[in-house]
Amino acid sequence: MCPVVCVMGPTASGKTEIAVALAERFDISIISVDSAQVYRGMNIGTAKPGESVQAVAPHRLIDIRDPEDSYSAGDFVVDATREIASAYGLGRIPVLVGGTMLYFRALIDGIATLPKANDQLRADLDAQAADLGWPNLHRRLLKVDPAAAARINPNDGQRIQRALEVFEISGIPLSQWHAEADKQSVNIKFLKFALIPADRSRLHARIQSRLDSMLELGFLNEVEGLMRRPGLTARHASMRAVGYRQFWEYFENQFDLDTATFRALVATRQLAKRQLTWLRADKELIALDPLEVPAADAISTSIEGLLAERR
Repeated sequence: MCPVVCVMGPTASGKTEIAVALAERFDISIISVDSAQVYRGMNIGTAKPGESVQAVAPHRLIDIRDPEDSYSAGDFVVDATREIASAYGLGRIPVLVGGTMLYFRALIDGIATLPKANDQLRADLDAQAADLGWPNLHRRLLKVDPAAAARINPNDGQRIQRALEVFEISGIPLSQWHAEADKQSVNIKFLKFALIPADRSRLHARIQSRLDSMLELGFLNEVEGLMRRPGLTARHASMRAVGYRQFWEYFENQFDLDTATFRALVATRQLAKRQLTWLRADKELIALDPLEVPAADAISTSIEGLLAERR
């Protein structure tokens, strides 16, 4: 079997375009690695591949959950492993494409079997954050799990909440759960390509342009429609996705539209920065600058080499 090809990169770095280029050249199965694109009805704000892209390059693992549902890294490992096996069964090369680095790490390095989410505890932590701010809860996390706190931004409410939740439920720090996780037993090798723009300002310009385009395409209407769904709240993981959170707050009159748009832009830039930090820490990947080199050509050359080895 060929190794699984991974195309990893920050938001707005051109991952979808590369996936389409690869699908036009090879018999591949594209497996999405995106924690927001798994949700139905979240199309514009996630830059989900549209019908024209899907016709040329079908993506697995998008539109597989309703936004009220939960979806974890553990769920992704199960689903992605199944899709990889399916690709091999069809004689195709599995190509993982996305920017959710936690999912990549869970699949490649293994994942701990963490305690299940507790809705009441999460609601309590949300209430405390609303009163005290996430940086205060981050300081609490620093006392009980300094290793996890060191990896989490003080304003990253979702990850702070999960780390505190795991500790409150189990009494064991999240970092210890991860340290004791067993490696995946599946016999899979991964060939990892990272899209790392050398010029951060050009990436920021692409992020700005994409957000402008999303708003023109009706991103606000999409969020407003999601808010009308019975049972869906701002606390659900789907609505904590970048952009959705900020515009939900706009519709709740917490900010005016200009402020919400600016906050969405800043949050997207911060997400890209975290993604790049994660990628730069991985010494096994092949780094490509998608804004300077024909990244699809470089990845294609490696795939052609893999195919030649199989003959």
